[in-house]
Amino acid sequence: MKNTISLKGFHLKPLHDLRPDFRGRSAAGDVIGFNNYYMEKNGKPFFPIAGEFHFSRMDPSRWEDELIKMRLGGINTVSTYVFWNHHEEIEGEFDFTGRRDIGRFVRLCKEQGLYVILRVGPFDHGEVRNGGLPDWLYGKPFEARTTAPGFLFYVKRLFTKIYEQTKGMYFRDGGPIIAMQVDNEYQHSSAGWEMTTGISDEWIFGGNEGEAYMHAIRDIERECGLEGAFYTCTGWGGACAPADILPLWGGYPYRPWLFYSHKGEHPATEEYVYQDYHNNEVTATDDFQPSYPPEDRPYACCEMGAGMMSGYYYRFQYPMKSVDALANIKLGSGCNFLGYYMFQGGTNPIGKTGAYLNEAQVPKISYDYQAALGEFGQERESYRRLKPLHYFVKTWQDILCPMETVLPAGASDIAPRDKDPLRYSVRTDGHSGFFFMNNFQDHFDLPERSGDSVTIETDEGDITFSFDIASEENAVLPFNMNLSGIRLVQATAQPVTVLHEKDGIHTYIFMAPEGMKPNFDFEGGAVTSLSDTNIASPEIPVGASVFEVKKGEKEIRILLLSRSFANAMTVTDKGLVFTKEALLEKNGKLSLETTEAETKTFFYPASAFSDVKGIEPADESFLPEGFGEAVFRADAKELNIKAEQVASGRYVLSLPAEEMSGVKDVRLDIAYTGDIGHLFIGNTLASDNFCNGATWEVGLREQLDALKANGGKAVLYITPLKEGVNVNVESTMAGRLEEVGKSTAELTSVSLQPVYEVVLN
Repeated sequence: MKNTISLKGFHLKPLHDLRPDFRGRSAAGDVIGFNNYYMEKNGKPFFPIAGEFHFSRMDPSRWEDELIKMRLGGINTVSTYVFWNHHEEIEGEFDFTGRRDIGRFVRLCKEQGLYVILRVGPFDHGEVRNGGLPDWLYGKPFEARTTAPGFLFYVKRLFTKIYEQTKGMYFRDGGPIIAMQVDNEYQHSSAGWEMTTGISDEWIFGGNEGEAYMHAIRDIERECGLEGAFYTCTGWGGACAPADILPLWGGYPYRPWLFYSHKGEHPATEEYVYQDYHNNEVTATDDFQPSYPPEDRPYACCEMGAGMMSGYYYRFQYPMKSVDALANIKLGSGCNFLGYYMFQGGTNPIGKTGAYLNEAQVPKISYDYQAALGEFGQERESYRRLKPLHYFVKTWQDILCPMETVLPAGASDIAPRDKDPLRYSVRTDGHSGFFFMNNFQDHFDLPERSGDSVTIETDEGDITFSFDIASEENAVLPFNMNLSGIRLVQATAQPVTVLHEKDGIHTYIFMAPEGMKPNFDFEGGAVTSLSDTNIASPEIPVGASVFEVKKGEKEIRILLLSRSFANAMTVTDKGLVFTKEALLEKNGKLSLETTEAETKTFFYPASAFSDVKGIEPADESFLPEGFGEAVFRADAKELNIKAEQVASGRYVLSLPAEEMSGVKDVRLDIAYTGDIGHLFIGNTLASDNFCNGATWEVGLREQLDALKANGGKAVLYITPLKEGVNVNVESTMAGRLEEVGKSTAELTSVSLQPVYEVVLN
């Protein structure tokens, strides 16, 4: 299919500064600010990539490693809820210890060079009990989420306590906290009051005081010292968004909340259709209906679905390719601030009063969220697919941020289930730019495409891309790109990053999207080492390929990676590391977090990793010269587990607790059929799971002492999936008896998987 988009006569719109409400200066003189299109740091474009990580939903022993994974995955900002009822569950008794130690968490973020956005509420939601509001608040003679003096008194007391824990950690002090969120989804969303769940289903008050309430909360934050370089609020769904607070947007293609009242199939959503979100003439969508002219503010996001919980009435396995496809859509639609929810999954604490602190529609303990990084540190396919895109944004943020979106005619009106039109957009400065393309749609399969072409008409001449692309794939392709003084006219390969090597030649890293044959077309006079012309078409079914490009005195190197090999790549301080395992970088040391006792890892350029144990020139047919490889081995540990059924759906698991030390973690893998899985150690619920057909994984590191105290015994109880249920209430004595036609609760398999950490250098 042939497509055409015109950039003729294109000119960038004028920018204007958003000071003083969106500007802050550090003690060292660094300045963060915004114009109406993007964020700036010291006057240069800066592209925030934020990942949500709830510190109180994870044991603090895991914090540092997970923050390292986020940094290595291209995240530069951590956003986190501060749940009121996690810190003041009992009135007047504040707890900032252990997993609730916000000060320690923020300090670790600073050590990793990560900015922080605090989402302090007072209402947060986040699938936590009462949206984070403590139960005791409902015995007070005022309504929550209002400007009632009584409510604001308790809010101020909470914010004062938060500041005591985070004093000196704000951007103005040279710390990492750059922003504060004001409430959450005010006048748009609420949460069930868990005291009534399943009975009358009372809901937390959603608010009705508009900007008066939002400004009151923002002013208390300032008064208490919770002052960022800017303040944020959620913008979607008609939520109140004052002009002096930055609205943040998002998008969820998978929506369990639909099934609180809806029965039937999940609809295909419009999340995978390009829009121009920085255009006053934008086509209104379900999620984007701002109360301000879109060109007056940057299009920025805080809640793009990097996963989704299985709700009780909506069980599904999250499609991991949906995440980078959504990020591609946002970028191609003018977004200059990516924010994922959740990027890091977690585990809810149990309340001091014995209450479970998740809301009723999700598991009581688990908040894994099928996130890019799992509840126990698992790196998922979505994490690996996002890395090349994040590296691209970081490397070329200076030129990407000012570029505006141009859409072909009809692009914003494509129906989600329309498989025929090519879904694409362009971001450009009028001369150069990036061609965005998406072939993923939620709840509907788009077929692979072949023989497509897009001609970009410019004042300097036409540029034509011809390509195939696999189903569920997306791509970002460059045109008129400056590579160290050599112009790349166009390429059917995605730019990822650049290495500044010791020989003075810059190596540009590109990725071949799935199904796409890579082709590079350089300006006249340039010659590639694959040909005596300016056209390079390397074969790259798997692995990597290297070639040089010269024009006069200028010379560059192109390292082209297959999609799978690019997903395995991590950019470190030394160079590129390729591994299917989780990579960590601590104090100059590299290590692998792996479930394999033996694993092979590749390095580029090999010369930069001379301190790696056992590294040798790579001897693989799919790798060119310059790569190194090394095999790493851990002391393998075999851990056996026994399961004994003691009642219907109830099993006693016997674990070798005394043998489980000496490794980084042990994951319990459970396959079962039923409704809900509950894992008890002693009298405590250690983990739970809504059955969706996927293996239920439980990290046992934090449970090891409890397991030893219980002789290595744990109890697995599977509540059954029931069919033909009837409650017989015919007794005259108020008797009630459940009668079930069919009941399914069965353990299919259970095993233990050691997790090793192997130091590489």
